[in-house]
Amino acid sequence: MIVYDGNKTDFLIGVEQDTIAEEIERNIYQKMNRRTAANEFRSWENSLEYMYKVLNDKEIPDNAGVAIEYNIPQTSKRVDIITGYSANDAPNAVIIELKQWDRVEAVDGQDGLVETYTGNALRKVVHPSYQAWSYASLIRDYNKSVQDGNIRLWPCAYLHNYRRKDNDALDRQQYQDYIKDSPAYTRGEAMQLRNFIRKCVCRGDDKKLIYAIDNGKIHPSKSLQDAITNMLKGNQEFIMLDEQKVVYEEILKKSRQSKRQNCKNTIIVKGGPGTGKTVVAVNLLAELTRQGQFAQYVSKNSAPRNVYLKKLKGHLKRSSVDNMFKGSGIYTDTELNVTDTLLVDEAHRLNAKSGMFHNMGENQIKEIIHSSLCSVFFIDERQRVTLSDIGSVEEIKKWARAEGSQVTELELVSQFRCDGSDGYLAWLDSVLEIRETANHDMREIDYDIRICDSPKQMQHMILECNRISNRSRILAGYCWDWISSGKNDTSVHDIKIGDFEISWNLGNTSTFAIDKTSVNEAGCIHSSQGLEFDYVGVIIGEDMRYEDGSVITDFEKRAKTDQSLRGIKKMNKENPIKAREIADEIIKNTYRTLMTRGMKGCYVYCVDKALQDYLKKQLKGK
Repeated sequence: MIVYDGNKTDFLIGVEQDTIAEEIERNIYQKMNRRTAANEFRSWENSLEYMYKVLNDKEIPDNAGVAIEYNIPQTSKRVDIITGYSANDAPNAVIIELKQWDRVEAVDGQDGLVETYTGNALRKVVHPSYQAWSYASLIRDYNKSVQDGNIRLWPCAYLHNYRRKDNDALDRQQYQDYIKDSPAYTRGEAMQLRNFIRKCVCRGDDKKLIYAIDNGKIHPSKSLQDAITNMLKGNQEFIMLDEQKVVYEEILKKSRQSKRQNCKNTIIVKGGPGTGKTVVAVNLLAELTRQGQFAQYVSKNSAPRNVYLKKLKGHLKRSSVDNMFKGSGIYTDTELNVTDTLLVDEAHRLNAKSGMFHNMGENQIKEIIHSSLCSVFFIDERQRVTLSDIGSVEEIKKWARAEGSQVTELELVSQFRCDGSDGYLAWLDSVLEIRETANHDMREIDYDIRICDSPKQMQHMILECNRISNRSRILAGYCWDWISSGKNDTSVHDIKIGDFEISWNLGNTSTFAIDKTSVNEAGCIHSSQGLEFDYVGVIIGEDMRYEDGSVITDFEKRAKTDQSLRGIKKMNKENPIKAREIADEIIKNTYRTLMTRGMKGCYVYCVDKALQDYLKKQLKGK
């Protein structure tokens, strides 16, 4: 959807007469039923004045098409577009990402990220060249008019308030691959941007290409279909077994039915740790895309998204497949059924509100169901680990009914983690007093769990296991503050227990689970949930202890920097019984989740000596 479109002459007159920002504001309200904030209005006026300087050039055709705030389908992202024909009559569209930024800092260790001041704080965001490239890639990969019409897209960014320096952070070597394909222009470089547009648009198109793009049907390109299919071929981590294949085929059938009959289906797939929920989701993503559907893999937590994408891409730095993996908060403003199928992994982690301030949208479950013909939720209700997690089977059913979507429930039962044993999970639930089970010891269960006498002993065992295949990690409960000054320095040790010290997982990487050196840090629930290892070493902090014959939890022992239980102290003042029940569930779920990340074994150290002794006795069945 385009908020404003015209030719170059229309645009210049609108800026000169100070009417264009008002027209954009009016169109947004009429087309999207959304009011415009005062700061957003001012940013349009500011940015469009700079674009006026760029386009006010005789060599850029007067009848070149100009689209302002083009809303990329199936997203809430908007860009500006200039269209026309090249010197050899090839159809071209220049994609421009306008930025108000006046400062940028490089982020080492994380691909395509920078830091800038936005939302009243210094935050990590994507590099503007990467952002423009990804938008162009998304349009090219899913817009049938662009594909069939061979419309070439030329992305760029314009940071008109930013003063570039020698050896600027914006131009670091780590960003050069993106800048090469999507140049970034800054304050004082209007002429360079003008020259970029001139090369692409030599002859005007009277908005024909804008019309074609805006009315293009959503359909994955052949190159995208081939890319995701080829990435799965021969990848042992994504081979489906037994009932995984059965559930996969049932979801395929329902998804095809939704597409063919234009009807809504919601599928709930229940499954515990290691049952293969993600394996099924990624295979569905590939097959549905191959069949011409617009499908996306969705998760609230970025860790599984980043790791599985990296496993698919291998050494490729970037790929069109990047746009197939999305966060759960991007569907707040999308229209009805704009996607064919959304595959929601770790659905228990979904939130009500979205955005960095949790003030956007109404309910992520509702918005996902609303945005797709077929929505698939992979869920384990025993993995709710923060106060803001709302994902439950009943919540999904409620919103499916409200959206007129037919509900199907499926289940994955067989364990492919924990050495194929349901017995370990039952034992764990029993000893943590999560639920009563028949398992009182681990004698007949082929799974390597040990209770260590010291954190150093646990660390040594994990380091030895990791030498084999880089598939072992140390994890810990969130009972130690994350020291901000050392967030990217592994020598700054956040966790200290006697003479044992270790850093939290570093902030300059999003793939802790597979980084070559991250075995030297401790991961938390947020960097490990939804992922699996061969062996895990788990440090249980003082938030879970053994007292008076019971396993108790204590939310007051959580770190001040922990956001998982944000709001629990206020709840405790208003309703202490409810607060402690919820905190107890979340803390025990957290340790249950950490202790089920290992496929072959789990080595545990408890800060509380009484809990250590209790777990040792439980292992022996005493």
